[in-house]
Amino acid sequence: METRDMRSTTPLRGEPLVLVRLPGLTPYQPLWKRQQALAAARRQNEIDDLLFLLEHPHIYTNGRRGRREHLLIAEATLAALGAGYIEVDRGGDITYHGPGQLVGYAIVDLTRARVGVRAYVHGLEQVLIRTAAQFDVKATTAAPYTGVWVGDAKLGAIGVKVSRNVTYHGFAFNVDPDLTYFSHIVPCGIPNRGVTSLARLLGRTVSVDEVAPVCARAFAEEFGFDFRWGGQAPARCDTDARYGVGCVEVE
Repeated sequence: METRDMRSTTPLRGEPLVLVRLPGLTPYQPLWKRQQALAAARRQNEIDDLLFLLEHPHIYTNGRRGRREHLLIAEATLAALGAGYIEVDRGGDITYHGPGQLVGYAIVDLTRARVGVRAYVHGLEQVLIRTAAQFDVKATTAAPYTGVWVGDAKLGAIGVKVSRNVTYHGFAFNVDPDLTYFSHIVPCGIPNRGVTSLARLLGRTVSVDEVAPVCARAFAEEFGFDFRWGGQAPARCDTDARYGVGCVEVE
């Protein structure tokens, strides 16, 4: 895998990006499998680059190199919380997904985008920073950790899978989730740091519907895509270390 750090800051291609906003709460595992199928289709150039924007029901997910002990509660407690737990094929450690959190899953061919793995992760961070800035929140990176932060509190997390130069999984941006769910894990495997949300920082209610189009435009601008909204992903696929790399699983 080519991992150069630098890329142009100007749009590279103007090629199409299909944006899919999934309504309601999307179960985790079926969409994970769907991403794998779509990534295979992207490798064959059968579909354009694609970005899902959605919310999940309560679930904890752990990456390939994550530690099971970073889930701090027993399975019986999980059931009482109405939450699940699953180990998946992305990079990074344990995190939480749930209502009020904007999740973005990007199926992108890095070779065609002319972006290396480190630059892609850096670009995702910039997408979340741009999104926060539109709400007058100044988020930053915090090397050696991935994601975006406001002080010592994490606002957005990143966990990516790269398979033969095509990405899937992506990012999670805390719009207005129930932050108490994060107390049951060591978020992203990082102790002694907190988690925050856009709503907490602004002191008002914020909806995912309000943030999603802002984030979509930030993603397209950061990576130089000409984006369009799509109703759904192609039907053929329906059934079927630290900074910059620690959150990525590459094969």
